[in-house]
Amino acid sequence: MSRFSASRNIILTVFMISTFAIGMTEYVVTGLLTQFAEDLHVNVSTTGLLLSVYAISVAIFGPLLRIATIRLPSKPLLLGLMGLFIISNIIAATAPNFQVLVLSRLLSAVMHAPFFGLCMSIAFTLSTPEKGTRAIAAVQGGLTIAIMLGVPFGSYLGGIFDWRYVFWFVALLGFISLIGLILVVPNQKVGVTPNLRSELKIFKNRNVLLVLAIIVFGFSGVFTAYTFTEPMLTQIAGFNVTNITIGLFVFGVGAVIGTFASGKIPPHLLTERLMMVLIGLAAVLALFTFLIPFKFVAFVMCFLFGAGTFGTTPILNAKIILAGKEAPSLSGTIAASIFNLANSIGATLSTVFLNVGASFTLITLIASGMILFGLVLTFVTHKVEDKSLFAPQNS
Repeated sequence: MSRFSASRNIILTVFMISTFAIGMTEYVVTGLLTQFAEDLHVNVSTTGLLLSVYAISVAIFGPLLRIATIRLPSKPLLLGLMGLFIISNIIAATAPNFQVLVLSRLLSAVMHAPFFGLCMSIAFTLSTPEKGTRAIAAVQGGLTIAIMLGVPFGSYLGGIFDWRYVFWFVALLGFISLIGLILVVPNQKVGVTPNLRSELKIFKNRNVLLVLAIIVFGFSGVFTAYTFTEPMLTQIAGFNVTNITIGLFVFGVGAVIGTFASGKIPPHLLTERLMMVLIGLAAVLALFTFLIPFKFVAFVMCFLFGAGTFGTTPILNAKIILAGKEAPSLSGTIAASIFNLANSIGATLSTVFLNVGASFTLITLIASGMILFGLVLTFVTHKVEDKSLFAPQNS
């Protein structure tokens, strides 16, 4: 155990590199939708499926795969999942048509939730109680750094050269991550074999179910707006490739700042801080399309959008893991899966709205309303949840 504890920072760094690669694969498509549409001969609205299919696949297949592999040691499972990730991105880079590209997204999605769940659980276990949320934020930080650097870089790389280079680059990152996992993650044997029946009791845990409801019915509003950020910046703000790259980068800067700021919140203040973040995020989404025609203000709105979006995720992840004590093996996977279910709901809704003729302004207003509903659910949660789960002496 001492060896494992001594290498905590190195392990967290490798986890961040890995989640950076996975996060880039998940989100980089938002900066390439126009290119997919032109090269693969589909409508821009149809390319939204690349996000919704990924997200719903994470939500459905992620928990199933984790349940099927719950008795496996963590290191071999992490390596197998990363191998699948590398293969999926090679398929994406060589996809001859849109259908194969969608298939590659499904393969990437299958490994997403179990991988994030394992990383968050290991990071949380490695940490003292007061640093548990920060450790989760560190794992999440790889994804948000991907939003800051990977997505705009991918958008620029695809815009200047070809979108296929983006997936080759991600496959290379996956290979580097695989080497890192082989070198630094201890090959520990499973101590106490997880009891699946006991862990599934998490779905009867009122405190966990309340958080899941906030994510599904509230946080889903984020992706209702985020899915078509690149077309909004193109059509409403009039941005070219360079300005879109800057806009996505600024969004990512906000995401990183929001993630690590939330990681410093003590457990007993998580719900109160969540309400504050949701209020700000709802306001940003309501005003987004009205303000982005003004270039400088557009960058500010991108920053606030990123900060609000990813300022919520460490809070919600931490609440699920802290409240779901009966499911130490499943709670992290469930958290990652439910976020992607919300992402799928949001991406699907925005695609449907756009196909029936809704404007981008209407879509962002609907997204803001969904966030406000999540705020109401958070207020209810604050009133009825078991606060002893988050109290300093028990965290």
